[in-house]
Amino acid sequence: MPFSWSARTTQTISAAAMGALLLVSARKHFRQPEFFAPVVPDYLCRYDHMGEDEPKAHAAAPRNGALAVMSREEWIAVSGLLEAAAAVGLLIPATRKAAACGTTLMFAAFLAGHVDALRRACSPGGTASERRIHSLRLPLQLPLILWAWSLAGAKRGV
Repeated sequence: MPFSWSARTTQTISAAAMGALLLVSARKHFRQPEFFAPVVPDYLCRYDHMGEDEPKAHAAAPRNGALAVMSREEWIAVSGLLEAAAAVGLLIPATRKAAACGTTLMFAAFLAGHVDALRRACSPGGTASERRIHSLRLPLQLPLILWAWSLAGAKRGV
């Protein structure tokens, strides 16, 4: 008896794979937050004080602009929590479509951070290593956005 995959089975496996990826990433947000620090744009970061413990790169950054509602560390933690919530939502069939739409929007929002990180890496203060890393990280966002969007069933009307 031949085995055939249904569209629903494929979507379930795909959602589980993306859920697993998001859970691994969410965990990394809390275990290695420094990995995500470069992709949080300075204009989103609140600086309550300017002490010696803050990086010099922040000294020139605009301070407490309209979008600066959280610190860099808080943005990293919140995005980790959002990724964990998205992973759980993708695993539950009843919430999958909404979670996939939210995940698509989340990845699209992350795109701005990756563009900003690459811009900073290509500035005179950036290093060859930063340019290489961010040149690789930025293009990964498009497949993630498309993958999340496919889970929403937008093409099939599922």
